[in-house]
Amino acid sequence: MSNKDQIKCICNKSARGIQENKFSTDFLSKSVVDGVRKFHKTLPNYEITPLHSLKNLASYLGVDEIMVKDESYRFGLNAFKVLGGSYALANYICKKIGKRIDQVSFQELVSEEVKQKIGDITFVTATDGNHGRGVAWMAKKLGQKSVVFMPKGSSNIRLENIRAEGAEASITDLNYDDAVRLANKYAEEHNGVMIQDTAWKGYEEIPNWIMQGYTTMMDEILEQISEMGKEMPTHVFLQAGVGSFAGGMQGYLAEKFKGERPITAIVEPNEAACIYKSALANDGESHAVTGDMPTIMAGLACGEPNINGWKILRDYGDMYISCPDYVSARGMRILGNPLKGDPKVVSGESGAVGLGMLSLILEDKHLKEIAENLKLNEKSRVLVISTEGDTDPENYRRITWDGVCQSK
Repeated sequence: MSNKDQIKCICNKSARGIQENKFSTDFLSKSVVDGVRKFHKTLPNYEITPLHSLKNLASYLGVDEIMVKDESYRFGLNAFKVLGGSYALANYICKKIGKRIDQVSFQELVSEEVKQKIGDITFVTATDGNHGRGVAWMAKKLGQKSVVFMPKGSSNIRLENIRAEGAEASITDLNYDDAVRLANKYAEEHNGVMIQDTAWKGYEEIPNWIMQGYTTMMDEILEQISEMGKEMPTHVFLQAGVGSFAGGMQGYLAEKFKGERPITAIVEPNEAACIYKSALANDGESHAVTGDMPTIMAGLACGEPNINGWKILRDYGDMYISCPDYVSARGMRILGNPLKGDPKVVSGESGAVGLGMLSLILEDKHLKEIAENLKLNEKSRVLVISTEGDTDPENYRRITWDGVCQSK
């Protein structure tokens, strides 16, 4: 079976059109992003994560530039998710004390005065690993409790990493979306606060905060590109699970650049391609993928789209791509074994799929039509975001050392 048979894509021809009813990205405006970034800078050990230029890979693949944002350095947690979780928890506390988040610092939130006002809080979430670890980390920093539910098949290493942050955590016998429902039920029955990046009708404020939190990444990227004296990217590859990360990045770009924004490709695993499935239905609504969703891309194994993330991707994304696991495995190997002169990037299963997909589109003649539809050529400057490092080191070695998920 060829790559063409296993990799499926849909072009969104209306993404560049003017539509009065497009979903508003106002909640990702410059003033909001500035406030998010200002808060994150007050967190202990905040540092801008690296942005690498893979000059030799770009030359090899026939494009002008490939840039990789490396989130394996984020707060020592090996993944980007803490940006959303930390901002959401802080926003929740600010709401309880009657202040805007841009009026307070992390230091004030952990003060005895604030602690006396808010009392004890239990933050509850469901996760495959990275989001839950970020929530647990922030809850611990704030002197609060966290309870984390994980779907079946979750990594024991990721479970122990969450527990190491002080959370009460367990692996369930449920798929991701059912684990979310279990976490929500637990929060309701135990007077807890649900902190989830999946939005559904009636539960949108906290997921929107999480999407806002993610914008620190793209804001850093554009700042770094400017400082490096480089031109802005013409293309951005974004991986999607529920669509919160991709929606946040897409919304940021749409809000900042309007019609001049980069061309974006949204990439998902075949087994959990809920954004692709929703685009395929072409009725404007989100559509879920059900079942166990067996994919190595654990962080993207989500069947029910974030309703607001989906609306942003529906209205502003240029292409939706569904691909097999070997695409991610290829990306992991390329990033971890760079061409001479390029930096090494340790990228996990959910972090490397964008680069893997880009490399195949540019190298495989059977995927030439995708390259043409994306207008990828020798002048293209492509940005990919490696959202995690080797958050499961054993599985990382199985893939990169032992050749798990070779191309069929």
